[in-house]
Amino acid sequence: MTTGTTGTTDEAPLFGPESQFGAFFDDPRWALAVIRATVLEAAHPQIGAALADNSTFVAHPWRRLRNTFLSMRRMFDADPAVRAREAARLNRLHARMSGYDSRGRAYDAMDRATRAWVVATLFESAVTMCRLSGQPLDQDTMERLYAEYRAFLAALDGDAGELPGELNDFWRYFDRVVEDELENNEAVRVILYRLFDHLPAPALLDGAPTLWAAGRAVVGPLIGSITVASLPEAYRRRAGLPEMPGTTALMQGAYLSAGLTRFLPEGWIDPGAIIETLSLAPDSDDPRARTAAALRAGMQRASALLRLLTPWSGGSGPEPAASAATGATGATGASRRSAEEFFRQVLDQTGDGHLDWPDLAAMARELSTRLDLDEPDETRLYDAFAAWWRELQAALDTDGDGRVSADEYAAAVPCLAGPALIRVAEVLFDATDKDRSGTIDADEHRALFRTAFHRDLTATTGGTYDRSAFVGDFLAFMSGRRGNSPYDPLLADA
Repeated sequence: MTTGTTGTTDEAPLFGPESQFGAFFDDPRWALAVIRATVLEAAHPQIGAALADNSTFVAHPWRRLRNTFLSMRRMFDADPAVRAREAARLNRLHARMSGYDSRGRAYDAMDRATRAWVVATLFESAVTMCRLSGQPLDQDTMERLYAEYRAFLAALDGDAGELPGELNDFWRYFDRVVEDELENNEAVRVILYRLFDHLPAPALLDGAPTLWAAGRAVVGPLIGSITVASLPEAYRRRAGLPEMPGTTALMQGAYLSAGLTRFLPEGWIDPGAIIETLSLAPDSDDPRARTAAALRAGMQRASALLRLLTPWSGGSGPEPAASAATGATGATGASRRSAEEFFRQVLDQTGDGHLDWPDLAAMARELSTRLDLDEPDETRLYDAFAAWWRELQAALDTDGDGRVSADEYAAAVPCLAGPALIRVAEVLFDATDKDRSGTIDADEHRALFRTAFHRDLTATTGGTYDRSAFVGDFLAFMSGRRGNSPYDPLLADA
């Protein structure tokens, strides 16, 4: 028999595919439950402030979803070493997030009570998900699931002391936080009312803006209504969230419909594969890209037909021929892009309309996640981005407000490619060059860009990417001088 964070019994491990959470992980109901849990997290004052200042979920929601999915996979992996590595990475990430909200209240992403609330919302939303879909958990299953989530918290914090030890005590704890601490803050309003109204298309649908906008206009409000109706009544009342007539029935119908997927053959639904397919770039060498390309072509035709039939044009962005990402011809064949477009797509990672340190920290976080960096390399990358931010602030922040506006950026674009940005490129090259060979080979290229070498790069470099070529291409991209097909999805993908 094993105990603690590895398992309660040999028949009921706390981690891995045989855990209770493992049985839920590929469940489509999670799409609804995770949105609900995210709202409950964001309603906590500290979490809401951290999300507002640091999160990329508004500008890059699909990337955030993919990274969160990967992180949860790692945290519930059967291998303790995988869990420990991911927990250390998350702790380093959260240690860099602290500050003050708009009301002057301090927040700290490493606050243990706040981290416990995140885990609490995931557990409670899983239980609610099952209840609303007509498959309520029995007491033993609920106890086992709660033990798994406490083990998850222990993997992060060293112990699970911030969550009650007994399930019955948990419900009293949960009700108290909902009634006494949660609020209707800016982060909640963004998730419920702004995120789905402006949700950018994933790569798969990027070429069909009209079709995407039409679908989003219908589905977005439905998801928002379903989420509000599923929230605890005490919070809805406290936050003054409106519940439209009929939304309770709509919410129950959505959960019941999602629950019917249990009758599908095992393996038919793989969320990880779905998320990756949605994110495939048009020129990806992934075997699934051929299917994605066929779907994309069909959606482009449907989008064109919809545009003919209705005067309403979508707001998801330009057609592929005009976009920076798909208009580029490769690492050496470049297309010009506007300063406004580059600022919005690449620099403003948090989507708040300004460039400041959280935006550059988000870049470092994304690159570190892609490369799965250890602490020394991760720290060097963050330090390089911090130096670049200081250089940018000194050169571009003309009004002294501590951040760079789109107008300030557009007036001084050449200042972007200074010594600090060169250092960022060099540190990123070293982090990508895992074998320290002095060149980036095909596997290392795929780890960073998630695609193989482009044909023009292979022809000019003989199948490897040396430091000078990498630094030159990175500088050309990050200074906003040109679009670049391998680099655009690196930081500009939705």
